[in-house]
Amino acid sequence: MFEFDQYLGFLAFLTILTIGFWLMIFLLTFVIPYWVFGASIERFKELRAEKKAQRESNNL
Repeated sequence: MFEFDQYLGFLAFLTILTIGFWLMIFLLTFVIPYWVFGASIERFKELRAEKKAQRESNNL
């Protein structure tokens, strides 16, 4: 059915496909949410600091 070089090619294809699958799972479940929530928290802190600076400048 398969010659040896075709078998190695098929195994290489399955390996690359499996690595890509687990990489996508890792990115979608950990990296992207970590990036989005981290950026949101940093933006919230910046907005809070801007409001605080504006309040302090109004009190002077």
